[in-house]
Amino acid sequence: MHRFRLERGLSIGDLARRSGLAKQTLSKLEMGNGNPTVETLAAVGSALDVSLRRLVTEWGTPVYVLRSDQGEWSHSRGHQERALDEVYGSGYVRTVLLKMTRGDDSGEVDAHQPGTLHHAYVVRGKVRIGPTSDLVDLSAGDFVRFPGDIPHRQTCLSDRALLHMVTTLPQVRQFGPTVLSQAQST
Repeated sequence: MHRFRLERGLSIGDLARRSGLAKQTLSKLEMGNGNPTVETLAAVGSALDVSLRRLVTEWGTPVYVLRSDQGEWSHSRGHQERALDEVYGSGYVRTVLLKMTRGDDSGEVDAHQPGTLHHAYVVRGKVRIGPTSDLVDLSAGDFVRFPGDIPHRQTCLSDRALLHMVTTLPQVRQFGPTVLSQAQST
């Protein structure tokens, strides 16, 4: 909670006003001494524009191992996918493996949230991937990072392909620049 508050440039008093909670309550929560109700956490999350899930995510996560025989492959748009991990903290990170066969094509995928990035490493095969306006052909061993906040697609060009895909979204909502009027800046 402390980090979220600081990222937004808020004092304890600012957060108290936004959430309708007492400064003392918020101070205790930041020090780890409070025992908040779900309603209290919801008020803090709303005031910080952070989902309850992200607000209560633990820091210092232990080592996470997913063995090759664990997890299920599911069918998605133009490929099969096996989720490897999802992480909340400094942002949202989703790691998946994509299995594709010749001709598999996601079609044009709509833009995701502002700031989204896709990171793709081709484990085997050949693919065409990236923003629809700037597709690149990749082979095994190639890597690409591209914006996911514009329309994009992926197509398998070989008999089979396997991609290691990581999608990242910034935790703090992306805002456009603030422009002050001449009267405000003087």
